[in-house]
Amino acid sequence: MILHTNVMGNGKPIVFVHTGLQTGLLDFEFQREYFSHNYQVISPDLRGHGRSKTENIQNFFEDSAKDLLETLDYLKVSAVHLVGCSLGALVAIKFAHMFPERVITLAISGVTPVKPDNWLEIHQEDVNGQNNLLQNKEFANYFDHLHESDWRQFIHFGKNENWYPFEDVKAVTKFEFPVLFIVGEKKRNETIGASIYPEINSNVRIAIVPFAGHLVHDEQPEIYTKILEVFIKTV
Repeated sequence: MILHTNVMGNGKPIVFVHTGLQTGLLDFEFQREYFSHNYQVISPDLRGHGRSKTENIQNFFEDSAKDLLETLDYLKVSAVHLVGCSLGALVAIKFAHMFPERVITLAISGVTPVKPDNWLEIHQEDVNGQNNLLQNKEFANYFDHLHESDWRQFIHFGKNENWYPFEDVKAVTKFEFPVLFIVGEKKRNETIGASIYPEINSNVRIAIVPFAGHLVHDEQPEIYTKILEVFIKTV
């Protein structure tokens, strides 16, 4: 499916892939505004998010990668600097595995490269937290207005303990194009990648940002943006 997409600016294309339950216009706001002065900034709504309406998320990562390819073809964009965080980073990684010829650089954050020993415990805590959010009427009303699809399908999607594509994330080391892994220092399971990735592939650059956690681009937008800009300009 062709994703509902916002495009701004001119120049080499940068695609920002938003986090879960966000949209292309609500996430990476600081970065979109900054890069739009010198680049073509492309911000899609992933399937089931915002105005990219669908109730089919059974094969979410693979289908989302195909959606992004179809969208770039529709926009007549050949290869891009691809940036994603959390769920968006997982989609970006899947896209890069499936269509590496369409990627100039890949910048990811908010991902866990190695399955933690206490994954079941972590997963159950996430499920409990999401169930509590479902009981919050203000929270539910906000997302009802934000998404044309039933956003609750992603809550149910995440209840499967095997939903996380650890093998795809670990295999980032196989990419031949430059990769940037930006991680907030507060997320221990994510910072593990800082010690694993560079030892296997010198194409992977690592940046650990202080005073930040899972959403490093939102918590430290200026630092994140500067690091990303330096990385992109090295190509």
